[in-house]
Amino acid sequence: MPLQPRRRRYISFTCLRVCFEWSQDKTHVEAPLFPDFFKDISLSETLTKLINSDSIFLGTLLPFLAILTVVVFIHEMGHYLVGRWCGIGVKAFSVGFGPELLGYTDKKGTRWKLSAIPLGGYVKFSGDENGASIPDHAALANMSQAERNTAFHTQPVWKRAATVAAGPIANILLTIAIFAVFFAVNGRMITNPVITKIVPGSVAEAAGFQPGDKFLSINGNKVEAFSDLQRYVAPRPDQEIVFVIDRKGQTLTIKATPLTREIDDALGNKVKVAVLGVQTSPAEGGYEIRKFTPLRALGESVRETGYIAGETGSFLVRLVSGREDKCQLGGPVKIATMAGQAASRGTDWLIQLAALLSIGIGILNLLPIPPLDGGHLLMYGIEGVMRRPVSAKMQEIVFRIGGIMVLGFMGFVFFNDLFAC
Repeated sequence: MPLQPRRRRYISFTCLRVCFEWSQDKTHVEAPLFPDFFKDISLSETLTKLINSDSIFLGTLLPFLAILTVVVFIHEMGHYLVGRWCGIGVKAFSVGFGPELLGYTDKKGTRWKLSAIPLGGYVKFSGDENGASIPDHAALANMSQAERNTAFHTQPVWKRAATVAAGPIANILLTIAIFAVFFAVNGRMITNPVITKIVPGSVAEAAGFQPGDKFLSINGNKVEAFSDLQRYVAPRPDQEIVFVIDRKGQTLTIKATPLTREIDDALGNKVKVAVLGVQTSPAEGGYEIRKFTPLRALGESVRETGYIAGETGSFLVRLVSGREDKCQLGGPVKIATMAGQAASRGTDWLIQLAALLSIGIGILNLLPIPPLDGGHLLMYGIEGVMRRPVSAKMQEIVFRIGGIMVLGFMGFVFFNDLFAC
């Protein structure tokens, strides 16, 4: 059977800029994507008062650990449920690494536990030597046929692939579910794409934009809300963009090249994005609260999640090609800081951050780099095409190189957190 030297059983926690995609061209609405969802819930008010504290533990670490635990649990539960559905035995399910803090063993022999280091988790399947899922060859050789039938490393490639893919997919589904609930309950505020202010000395002023102009399209893409403008412009610094606007009933075409500026995002963090220099105000430009049926809310949630996934992928491509600021990456320290900032604004902000962190982790774990989930899926894909496993020696080399890359990446984001940014 194929050797799986270091099948990934941990999560790399990295925060990308898309967690909060605000730009200089913001609408001056200091509100989350789903405003006032918890405004009538006393529990939310209690939690907000509790974590809105100068205490590092209550104000930063507690909200960080709360969202981290949820995201890790959902990720590992995806692996667990699909693994059990495929008939694979599970020895341990852990949130966190290191020494066990508390736990219990269920009737099927699975040890459920909370461990001391809360920066990931793992599911130890039957036949694994440890939490990193290194095959225990001695144990496999001594297994009965019934035990071999439930060991991970003896399963058909499609079962192994499904089990590995289930973790990131579970994270993406969590994001979709959270957004769908918010959209169904609260609707979504859509700000009209109307300029109410031009920033003096900006690209927009030089290009000839005026207050009252309404955006119709950007490079041929229809504009329905001011956020469409923000989303399209922000990742395109130094690129000429064609804008079609309506000015007092007359259709005009204006070309402009946004410039990169460092601005504050919704949580006060410094980010570098392309800006045009136009602003709007819902009170002056107009807005609507768009309501959704549960089914339409689900569709809107899928589209929003797809957009975030696409922007995350584009960001990574720009980062690798050297066209993105390295300080837009952050590790646990930055995420903890953001969690504290979000919690101080209310539980709804914290839940949004959990949703955005969840999809970010899901996408990162799908990267085709061993020992991440995507690296294993790449190996399984090669195995499926070749109709035989990749040689044990080649797998060992690839997984060692991938492990070094992942550790280097984690070290890089830690360095960003603590020293560089």
